[in-house]
Amino acid sequence: MPHTLLPELAQDYTRLREYFQALDTDGIAIAYSGGVDSTLLLKVACEASSRPVLAVILETELHPHSEIETAVAMAKKLKAECTVIHVDEFQDPQILQNPVNRCYLCKHLLFTQLQQLAHANGRMAVCDGTNKDDEKQYRPGMLVLKELGIHSPLRELGFTKQRIRELSAALSLPTASAPSAPCLATRLPYGAFLDRKLLANIHKGEEAIRQMGFYNVRLRYHEPVLRIEIDRASFPDLLAKSEIIVSKLKRLGFLYVTLDLEGFRSGSMDLSLSISPAADPS
Repeated sequence: MPHTLLPELAQDYTRLREYFQALDTDGIAIAYSGGVDSTLLLKVACEASSRPVLAVILETELHPHSEIETAVAMAKKLKAECTVIHVDEFQDPQILQNPVNRCYLCKHLLFTQLQQLAHANGRMAVCDGTNKDDEKQYRPGMLVLKELGIHSPLRELGFTKQRIRELSAALSLPTASAPSAPCLATRLPYGAFLDRKLLANIHKGEEAIRQMGFYNVRLRYHEPVLRIEIDRASFPDLLAKSEIIVSKLKRLGFLYVTLDLEGFRSGSMDLSLSISPAADPS
């Protein structure tokens, strides 16, 4: 155990380490994105396991590819074995329609292949980075984890996102303050066709704004209106740079650009749903 951890963080580190020690004989694979949650998992798993942990990185069409190299480098730095598998969600006509249970369909497609690869490499215990806060939001993909027997250590041990960031910072992980990077399909309303070029332009627009110094950035597209979500504290800065931002976004083909006065919030596209978080989405 690192000697510099505060008592409450040391206790959480120990609980997470003991969780992985209990899985050690099965061989451990981590669904690894390079984000704050899965990086904490991978670090502690590698320290707890007596054999190499397998980090499986999913290169998908609904997540930016730009972070793959960074994730691979981090996995190797943490002494994990690493493999990247490509999965194209656009090959599934159901997913392309972006139904209310899209997250379930995607998760099933991705984790079925991930689990098969892990088992073929002798890692029977597959873990993902779902955390306790995910239970508060509409997460139909969590049912897939239950169906496939995927372990979610952070959720099972009650780790919130804030505690994950605190422990990550105490362990000097560079991902401690990294913003979340959810699936690009969350930028469109349910039922809106998932167009590859449109999603690519939304991603380019988010990156352009982020490079101007903004932290949480989401561009939600309600044709023909593009709605910007950023942290409310950043409103004055965004308004000061609005001409540049609007120009960049219009060059990407967006006709109307608006600022959401409620600011950034995760899962804002789910507000229209009448489905409760506990509903069976399959």
